[in-house]
Amino acid sequence: MILSDTKILTAIEQGEIVIEPFRPECLGTNSYDVHLGKYLATYKDRVLDARKHNEIVLFEIPEEGFVLEPGILYLGVTEEYTETHNSVPFLEGKSSVGRLGIDIHATAGKGDVGFCNTWTLEISCTQPVRIYGGMPIGQLIYFLVDGEIEKYYNKKGDAKYTSRTDKPVESMMWKNVF
Repeated sequence: MILSDTKILTAIEQGEIVIEPFRPECLGTNSYDVHLGKYLATYKDRVLDARKHNEIVLFEIPEEGFVLEPGILYLGVTEEYTETHNSVPFLEGKSSVGRLGIDIHATAGKGDVGFCNTWTLEISCTQPVRIYGGMPIGQLIYFLVDGEIEKYYNKKGDAKYTSRTDKPVESMMWKNVF
């Protein structure tokens, strides 16, 4: 079941969902709009290796915007820090962003109960497009969890994305054993 606007507000009041900064005008019928933070990153190397730590080059989006180019994976970040303690957050792109040919995630649209951080975005585009820090980029949808939770994300010893940040975070796949 997807939470409605009133259920999202109730969850915020009860501390089950945290959104900082919270802007009432960003609350939709059953979602909350999030915005692109001021930082982007690209990987240093063209060929990435899943078993190695692939380093990123971090940069700030200038006031006049930044042109995304096809064929390049950009890591972005939401302005909003979120916490979710009783529901599963899903991040989807806004339709207006999709109509510009921008995808905001490759595969990581679902968060875990207990995720407490900003969201790193895996941004790609179909044609060159200028973007701006602070622009609406996506929407969070919350699904209720049925049953008890044994391992909240923020309490798992092997959770890789728990350090609070306002910058995009590169893949930590290399920390897995395979």
